[in-house]
Parts: sequence; structure tokens; C-alpha cells
Amino acid sequence: MITGIKGFNDILPGEVETWQHIEATARRVFGCYGLSEIRIPILEKTELFCRSIGDTTDIVEKEMYSFVDKGENAVTMRPEGTASVMRAYIEHKLYAQDPVAKLYYIGPMFRYERPQKGRYRQFHQIGAEVTGVTDPKIDAQVLTMLCHFFAELGLTEPSLQINSLGCPACRPAYREALKGFLRERLDHLCDDCNRRYETNPLRALDCKSAHCKEATADAPAMLDHLCPECDGHFAATRRHLDRAGTPYAINDRMVRGLDYYTRTTFELVTGLLGSQSAVAAGGRYDGLISDLGGPRIPGIGFAMGVERVALLLKEQTFARRPDLFIAALGDEAQDEAFLLMSSLQRLGFTVEMDYEGKSLKSQMRRADKFNARFTLIIGGDELAKKSAALKNMDAGSQDEVSLNPEGIASRLHSDNR
Repeated sequence: MITGIKGFNDILPGEVETWQHIEATARRVFGCYGLSEIRIPILEKTELFCRSIGDTTDIVEKEMYSFVDKGENAVTMRPEGTASVMRAYIEHKLYAQDPVAKLYYIGPMFRYERPQKGRYRQFHQIGAEVTGVTDPKIDAQVLTMLCHFFAELGLTEPSLQINSLGCPACRPAYREALKGFLRERLDHLCDDCNRRYETNPLRALDCKSAHCKEATADAPAMLDHLCPECDGHFAATRRHLDRAGTPYAINDRMVRGLDYYTRTTFELVTGLLGSQSAVAAGGRYDGLISDLGGPRIPGIGFAMGVERVALLLKEQTFARRPDLFIAALGDEAQDEAFLLMSSLQRLGFTVEMDYEGKSLKSQMRRADKFNARFTLIIGGDELAKKSAALKNMDAGSQDEVSLNPEGIASRLHSDNR
């Protein structure tokens, strides 16, 4: 038997309906905020992610699925979506139509890491990117939209945490202050934090190691080192969130693992998934588009893990119930049932039947297994009088209906209102 690759999971019937519900909710909510869908390729030039994400990040250093193709091109299966969306934005000159672009994407990403609950080597993200606006109102709107999405799913968790990472004008001084703090504690930091001390010291603040958390408990905060412009931007973002009624908490240790973030950063976190607390995350990236060869246009965006959102909905079912199950007794009744089923399916109803001519008792058990809303039993007597009893399985009531698709469809419609 050939099995699947570790960390690359099948999404089976019974699970996929939850995913479809999540995706449909995202499309509906994001559409209310003026976003349009973009579909980006899975394979990109490796250079794209090295330039955008950063050479010193864990993703580029350890996690990317990269290889040289038959044309001697260095290519990578996308580990995240923002860089690909911005590449498309620049390549197709979407900024020439309007610098303000509101885009979202849905699809798989790929990172080589240890598979665990809610974290796999092929994982799926829903993300959004908004370009062309520096005003903090757009930061608040993007965050409000994200919280609106989770509210539409009926989830009271996760909760929103925000921070500011400053800008190229104020972050270097903070970086040096943090390095000075960490220099005295290198013996207490993990190997990864020691390795990143020179190249990416901020990552020590979100390290999961208990020793690193303890050693950095009193580390200086970026919020105390913001320049006046960044401080004002963060204050205005909070003010707009307050006015929109979007609840949040400030987390001054949040740093994000990608190099391109500036100013507003955020996560939606939950305590329901163990160590995988972040369900969605993102921030502002005002220099990314120009770093990738485009004009100096700001941007802000986020991505959420569909697997993790699905775990939060695991107690709910989104499988569609069949509208009707037809139990047929005898060959002639089976033929009539098949014709009725085909006609009703063309009218938009979900209809099931038994194909093997089993006993009525066996067919009714199958109707129960499908959890059909209605059942219709056809035998010789029903064929002779051209009518049958249509039973409402929830109410326990039944009525006589004519054996024609229009009459049955009318009853299914009326009882579905």
C-alpha cells in the first residue's frame, strides 16, 4: 500500500464541508469590504522569497521546498502568499490602474517543518492584502474585517493582539538597545536565539523556549522606542479600532517572523489549540513593494491558517443533508425512482436512492444514515395510483404527493421555507 507523505494531508468528506464554509464566509465578508480574489501560482522563483521574507528567517534558512528545475532555474513552492501577491501586483502593473488594491487569496502553502496539530508541511491559508494607503484607518479596517470574519463563523475566540514594530527610522536604535540587553544573557538563550543574535535579534522576544522567555522577560519594548510618526500612527490605529468597536489587547513582545513588517503588527490568538495559539497574523509592510522592484507604495495584510480555523469549528457540522431519499421496491419502481431523482437533481435538489434493490427496512436505514430531510417510498401500489407518501423525517408527518418532479419539488420547497 502506498501512503501519503507525512505532513501532506487528505481533506475528506465530512471535513471538506467545514473548509467550504470557512472559504465561503471569507469570500462573503471580504466582499463587503471591497476585496477581490487573486489566484497566484504555487511555484515561484526562489529569489522572490529570499528578497521579501529575508535570508535570516527560519523559513528561508530551514523550511522552504526549493529545487533547481530542468531549465536550471532555482524555484520554490510558495511558503507564504504576500510575496507572490506583491510580485503579481508589480509584474502586471496593477498600481497603474489604481495604487489602492484590495486583494485576497485562498490556497496551499508549503514549509518543511515537524508536523503537529494544526501545523503541516502542506498547509492552507486565506490571506488579504491592501496596498496604497498609509492612513491608519485602513489598519483599523483590515483588523475589523478580520474580526468580523471570525464573528461570522460564530467564534468568540480568537482575540486580537496588536503591536508596532516601528519603521526604518526608529527600529535600528531599538535593535541596538535589544542587542545590548541580550548580550548579557546569551548564555541563557537557546541555540537558535544565539545564532540569530546578530542578524535577527527581535526573534528572541517570541521564542517558545521557556529559558528564552524567562531571560527576556524584562527586555526593552519597541513601543518605548517609536519615533513620533510611528507613535502617532499606532495611537490613531487604536483610536479607530475603539471607534469601530473592535476589541484588542496590546502585546509589546509580538515581533513576527518575516523581515518586511513595519509599524502595525497583529495576531489573533486562542488558548484552544495548545501551543499553536496564533490563528491569523499579519501587519504593515510599507517597504516591501519597492524592495521587490515596484514603486514606493505601502501595504498591509494578513494570513490565517485554515487548518487551525477548522479545528476551532470541529464540534460543528456543515455537511449538506440530502433533501430526499427515494426507497424503491422492485425493478419498475427502481426505474421510476431513478427518473425522479435525475429530474429533481436538475432542479437543484440533493436526492439519494438505493441502487441495489435491498429490502425496505435496509433502504430506510440508509435514509437515516444520510439524515435525509424527506423520504419517498415507491412500490407497485404507488406506481399504479401515480402517487406516494412523502414523509418529513424531522416533523414525522407525511402527505400524499403525485409522482411527478414538479409536485415533489413544490412540496420540498414549501417545507424548506
